[in-house]
Amino acid sequence: MSATFTTRLLAWFGRHCRDLPWRAEPRDPYRVWISEIMLQQTRVEAVLPYYERFLGEFPTVERLARAPEADVLACWSGLGYYSRARLLLHAAQRIAASGFPRDYDAIRALPGVGPYTAAAISSIAFGLCHPALDGNVMRVAARVSGDPSDIRAASTRRRFEELVRGWLDPRRPGRTNEALMELGATVCLPREPRCAACPVAGFCRARAEDSTRQLPVKRGRPEPLRVEAALAVVTRGGRVLLRQRALSERKMAGFWELPAPDDLPGLRSARNIGTVRHTITHRNYTITVVAARISAAPPGMRWFQIVELRRIPVSTASRKALLVAKL
Repeated sequence: MSATFTTRLLAWFGRHCRDLPWRAEPRDPYRVWISEIMLQQTRVEAVLPYYERFLGEFPTVERLARAPEADVLACWSGLGYYSRARLLLHAAQRIAASGFPRDYDAIRALPGVGPYTAAAISSIAFGLCHPALDGNVMRVAARVSGDPSDIRAASTRRRFEELVRGWLDPRRPGRTNEALMELGATVCLPREPRCAACPVAGFCRARAEDSTRQLPVKRGRPEPLRVEAALAVVTRGGRVLLRQRALSERKMAGFWELPAPDDLPGLRSARNIGTVRHTITHRNYTITVVAARISAAPPGMRWFQIVELRRIPVSTASRKALLVAKL
C-alpha cells in the first residue's frame, strides 16, 4: 500500500502544490529553517509577508546573528509567539559560529527547535528520512488509518510517526513530508474535508467508514477563557503614547504597547472607537479601543512618531488597536 499511496500523493503534489517562497529550489537550509520557525502555530497566509520582510532585513544567518534583539523583534512584531524570535536569534549566533547542523539530533539541539521542526528541516533541507508530524499530518494519519485514539497522547504520536515513516519516499523524504502537510492544509480539512479531491481517498479508512468528521480525536481540550480588556490610543502632534513591558516579564519582555485606560491617571475625553479580538493560547480577548487625551505622559511612558512604529517591537494587540484608530 505505502508505495502506491506515496506515488499518488507525490503526483498530486507536483500538480497542485502552492507556490510558496520557501519552496524555491535549490533549498537553502537557512530559508527552510526561518520558514519552519515562523510556521509554528501560525497559518501560511499570516507568515508570507513576514517571511519576505524578515529575509529582506536578514538575508543570511550571519546578518541575523549580528542583529540587535530589538531589531529582530521589530521585524517579527505582529507575528506573535515572540519567544520564537528570541530563540531564533540565539540559534543564529550558534550557527554562525559553527555552521548549520546537518543531522536530526544536531538540528533538534538548536534553541527553539522541537521534534517536528527538526524533522521538517532535516528532511527538506538535507534529504533525511524523518517524518514531520504537524497538526495537518496527524489529521491525515488519523483518517487514513481510521485510528480513534487521542492524538494528544504520546503513544498515538509514536504510532503515527511509524505510519508516516512508512509513507516517506527515501529518495524524496522532504517532498513527501511537504506533500502530506499540503494535503492536510488544503484537502483533508478539519471540518469539511474535500474527499472528492483527495489523491489517496481510496486508501482512507475514515472515508470508507464515513467517520472523517469524527477524526482525529482530541480529548481534554480546555475551553478558552474569555477576557475583556481595553487599550487607549493617545495621540499628540503626530505622535502616539506607548508603554514598555519590563525586561523582567516572562512574556513579551521589552515590547511596546498601548496603555490601558486605568494606567493613565490624567485621562480625559476618552471615547470608544471600536473593538478588536485577539487570541493568545487559551485566552480569547475582546479589547475595547478608546481614543483619549491626557494632560501629561505618565512616568515610564514615551511618545513615538507614527513612522517609528515599524522600527520597534509593538505587541500584536496594540497593532490591531492602532489599525482601528487608522494609525
